[in-house]
Amino acid sequence: MDNEGGFQNELIEGRNAVTEALRAGRPIDKIYIAKGDTDSALGHIASKAKSAGIVVVNCDRRKLDAMSVTKAHQGVVALCAVREYCTVEDILAAAKESGEAPFVVVCDEISDPHNMGAVIRTAECAGAHGVIIPKRRSAGLIAIVDKASAGAAEHMLVARVPNIPAALKQLKDSGLWIYGTAADGDSPMWKTDLTGPAALVIGSEGEGIGRLVRESCDFMVSIPMRGVVGSLNASAAASVLMYEVLRQRGV
Repeated sequence: MDNEGGFQNELIEGRNAVTEALRAGRPIDKIYIAKGDTDSALGHIASKAKSAGIVVVNCDRRKLDAMSVTKAHQGVVALCAVREYCTVEDILAAAKESGEAPFVVVCDEISDPHNMGAVIRTAECAGAHGVIIPKRRSAGLIAIVDKASAGAAEHMLVARVPNIPAALKQLKDSGLWIYGTAADGDSPMWKTDLTGPAALVIGSEGEGIGRLVRESCDFMVSIPMRGVVGSLNASAAASVLMYEVLRQRGV
């Protein structure tokens, strides 16, 4: 198991074990395959994983050696997910079934698992109908994220998509307004109407919201700051804004 921050993520190592996990439909977050290895079994694993929508990462064998517990990984290690990912359609269906205005949280490349877990925890507590994350450059539904979410990841619908701007267009086409978040946003939180169908986009820790994602937003919302430090981290900003949605909706 991969130990991160004192907590272990579950790994599956070896060609036969990973192949059987794929055949059984085991929830898998990512599969790491040794770069440059031309073995046909690894090619079959990569092909089957990609067809199942699982992220395949080609990496240096030394990374696999460092990840491996058994030290017999045979060029492939799978990182398990704590549950299956859903689709954007599943999230929209859950919102419709609830009878409430849709409320979706979109994470744009939040790679820190503790931040991701905190966002999912707040989203569940604040009554969001689902969370959308990208397949690449993002923490997924792994054990450390589940722990950081205090178990909320077991209950929150999480969709993983190949392209965030495309997902935002899908949400727009379904009638949602897209609210980006940025320190320099021109729509102050207190003056922004968040009562309607809404998708709240949270940017990454270092770079914030990417350019293409920002261009997909209808509004860029800012949180008032009174101190010397000019911004909150991703999960703190997400918490403030999610509960402003809740406040405005009179819940």
